[in-house]
Amino acid sequence: MRTGLARRVLAAGLVSLAAVAGCGVRPSDVIEAGDPPSGDVLPVTTITLYLVKNGRLSPVARPGPGGRPLFGADTLALLADGPTAREQAKGFTTDVPPQAAPFLVTAKPAGHLLVTPSAAAGELSTLAVQQIVCTAAAMTPDSPAQVTVVGTGEDVDLRSCPGRR
Repeated sequence: MRTGLARRVLAAGLVSLAAVAGCGVRPSDVIEAGDPPSGDVLPVTTITLYLVKNGRLSPVARPGPGGRPLFGADTLALLADGPTAREQAKGFTTDVPPQAAPFLVTAKPAGHLLVTPSAAAGELSTLAVQQIVCTAAAMTPDSPAQVTVVGTGEDVDLRSCPGRR
């Protein structure tokens, strides 16, 4: 029985040695790949949320998760998640209830966005609707979009969003 074990150990050792010796990797010279990348480093992508402080809307810039931008419904869901601990320490709150998420954002012609919350829009406070509208408008900074929160029957003048013209 000892002879069988010795043969198996020897065979395993030879197979391992053959695998390592015959892996096909051969030494080579240095391979030139050119200069390293250069140029400006892109800034971290930020998103603008409209949170509440002292009963009024205030724009708050946050870095996008992982330095990538968020779009539409994902950004609005952050309103329903509420302020971060750091934002809370600075006195920020949200009027957008957690049940308002997820949101459906539909782009219509001529820069019109329709935002449909999961909660009945009629149950949202005026301040919550303004948070949603201003945050949605901030997602289209190049051209001020017309934003409608479906079911609220309320219009918000986008010029009344702080930091917007």
